[in-house]
Amino acid sequence: MIQERIAALRNLMAERHIDAYMIPTSDFHESEYVGDYFKCRSFITGFTGSAGTAVITMTEAGLWTDGRYFVQAGKQLQGSGVTLQKMGQEGVPTIEEYLENVLPEGGCLGFDGRVVNSQMGAELGRLLEEKKITFSYEEDLVDKIWKDRPALSAEPAWILSEDYAGKSADAKIKDLREDMKKAKANVHILTTLDDIVWLLNIRGNDVECNPVILSYALVTLERFYLFVNEAVLDSNVKSYLKDLGVTICPYNDIYETVKQLRNQQILIETSKANYAIVNNLDSSNKIIDSMNPTALSKAIKNAVEVENMRKAHIKDGVAMVKFIRWIKENVGKEEITEVSAQEYLDHLRSEQEGNLGISFDTISAYGPNAAMCHYKATAESDTKLEPKGLYLVDSGGQYYEGTTDITRTIAVGPLTEEEREHFTLTVISMLRLGAVKFLHGCRGLTLDYVAREPFWSRGLNYDHGTGHGIGYLLNVHERPNGIRWKMVPERQDNCVLEEGMITSDEPGVYIEGSHGVRTENLVVCKKTEKNQYGQFMEFEFLTMAPIDLEALDISLMNERDKQLLNDYHKDVYEKLSPSLTEEEAAWLKENTKAV
Repeated sequence: MIQERIAALRNLMAERHIDAYMIPTSDFHESEYVGDYFKCRSFITGFTGSAGTAVITMTEAGLWTDGRYFVQAGKQLQGSGVTLQKMGQEGVPTIEEYLENVLPEGGCLGFDGRVVNSQMGAELGRLLEEKKITFSYEEDLVDKIWKDRPALSAEPAWILSEDYAGKSADAKIKDLREDMKKAKANVHILTTLDDIVWLLNIRGNDVECNPVILSYALVTLERFYLFVNEAVLDSNVKSYLKDLGVTICPYNDIYETVKQLRNQQILIETSKANYAIVNNLDSSNKIIDSMNPTALSKAIKNAVEVENMRKAHIKDGVAMVKFIRWIKENVGKEEITEVSAQEYLDHLRSEQEGNLGISFDTISAYGPNAAMCHYKATAESDTKLEPKGLYLVDSGGQYYEGTTDITRTIAVGPLTEEEREHFTLTVISMLRLGAVKFLHGCRGLTLDYVAREPFWSRGLNYDHGTGHGIGYLLNVHERPNGIRWKMVPERQDNCVLEEGMITSDEPGVYIEGSHGVRTENLVVCKKTEKNQYGQFMEFEFLTMAPIDLEALDISLMNERDKQLLNDYHKDVYEKLSPSLTEEEAAWLKENTKAV
């Protein structure tokens, strides 16, 4: 089927004299996760991971993806004729290098200009300039062969109360206009979905697990234009937006509207705005290319949001206690598979008051499947949990009080010495990072070594970042805060860590064909003492759930490691037990006892 689709695409390419066609994983807004309508790359290659770019030429087909997906992509691409290009590995060309090599002099590169960001388009233009390469970007060729393509999402929008948001939309818009003035801009084009809904204190459901609304915003110092499918707005939301001074415009009108702008100072983030929008701007305008001011404002949670997030994590922790107990007591006694376990955990979350669904597809992985960082159990891959080895579950929920993301690895039976060692090192790493104290001005790049040292000292590593920012009832991955050991500029997650930023702390070990371990808590950044050396900062754990004591090798832990675990478990018991039944609280007490 994949080979047939690629052949059909090549026929269209030949008709239009296109030598290579590029299909990224994106929607019109550079979202990390995309709705079904936008899954063109998955349609054309068969690879279903959340990150990757396909490039199809008349003779070759390649799929570029990162280390999270090497194992998954290798399996899914078998027999498809699509070659896996492992990004960042020695001898693997970048997409730009590949295109520079395969495109002929005077050739044509095709892509849908709405799903390629402007910065990448400009970089490709510079790279291919010497070969006089032209772009064909005004047509979506995959759409012409995708006969049963899902419809564009149009889920209802709703208003997020200030009791949860902690700040009015009116105040946020005023702050944005002050930021525009500082940047010497009189127009701001905003295309990132989480920024738009955060700014307006509205939410929707147009991207699975991400409560956003397909929309664009054009903000001047006096006016606010929201480009959206009006059908998603009921009378209450329309009235609310009108009171904010927002003018509603048809979703697709943004492309014609930007053509009318002349002699303006336009603030636009070209790495997030799509190529078609930026290319439609008249040359008389001055483009101020900078990160959306809302990105940083959104990342620094206010006091109301932080307190609400604490509440969300208690609810989430209750669901996790029920789930971990069920797994520990029933594997080997009844048939539990990866899919049935995932469904049960999703159900337990849905029972929590204020739950609005999951925050990303639950990763439910037993044994060797857990070695794939972003494995998703399907009917084809579904594996039965046996009473031996390790089971990993990475999951999260959306609540009115915020967004959660937690990973626990659970011993479901006897472990090998290696499994126990890897589990313990991961717990040590997570706890040590959560306990760091650092001077204001540090970035995640500074702190990552705390997490990796237990692994590096033994010649081990994990091929993903240690932490990512978390949205508030928004995207589970949120810039600009993050924790990783080397710079990845395109991820934009290496800002100075500020009070109120919420970040994940999630080290792991992955042994292909054997097992995978990850332990993840969310932390909020806080100020601690200030003295002659400056303002010191620390983290507070938000995630409240037990860590499996049965999987630990205590001999690998020093006294401080044991104390950090005991202190954390004491906090977990105190915060969760009031919300549990007597029987559940007794189980939790036993499973959070001091080591």
